[in-house]
Amino acid sequence: MALLAADTDDQLAWLSEREVETKDVVEELELLGRVTECLAERGAFEPGNLPDLRAIGQRLGEIDAARRAGLWADALADDPAWDDIRPLARRFLLTTLGDWRQPLPRPVRP
Repeated sequence: MALLAADTDDQLAWLSEREVETKDVVEELELLGRVTECLAERGAFEPGNLPDLRAIGQRLGEIDAARRAGLWADALADDPAWDDIRPLARRFLLTTLGDWRQPLPRPVRP
């Protein structure tokens, strides 16, 4: 979510060191949405924090298959959906963590 909320320049800088497929980003976000819904049902997550996550899921669902293909760095430049998702991710982090500015994920070492 921190990566989604980051400024485009920061996203692209982060992606310059990685080859991340758009479809993988979409799948991870869809999984996050499902897990968060389940956690909210169990009382481990505030239901009031879900509207932005649901809106992200809805916007992701509007991205057609052709735009899910290829590298996410290319999609950030070409698909306005990511510009729509960024403020939603920021609001989600703001309501859950108190600030949308979070460290970007570090690479996983083998």
